[in-house]
Amino acid sequence: MVIIELMTALMGVSMGFLAFLMIGGISGASTWIFYPGKSKGPGLRKLLLAAFLGFLAALASSYLGQYFGLFQSGQMLEWLSAIFASCLVGCIFTALAK
Repeated sequence: MVIIELMTALMGVSMGFLAFLMIGGISGASTWIFYPGKSKGPGLRKLLLAAFLGFLAALASSYLGQYFGLFQSGQMLEWLSAIFASCLVGCIFTALAK
C-alpha cells in the first residue's frame, strides 16, 4: 500500500512539472512569436529563453499560491494563475528584448 501511495505522489509531481513545462513553454514562445516589433539578434536563443522564463513563472505561481493558501494543487485557480503569470513574464521579457 505504501508503494502505491508513493508512486501516486511521484506521478502527480512529474505530471505537474510536465504540465507547467507545456503551459509556460507555449505561452512564453507564443508571446515571442506574436509580439509586434522586429527581433534583434538570434531568434532561436531568445525564443527558448522566453519559453523557459514562461515555465519558471508558471511553476513559481503554482508553488507560491499553494504556499500562501490561495488554492490547492489541481484546482482551476492554480492553472489560471500559471497561465497568467507565464503570459505576463513572457510579455515583459519580449517587450524588453525586442
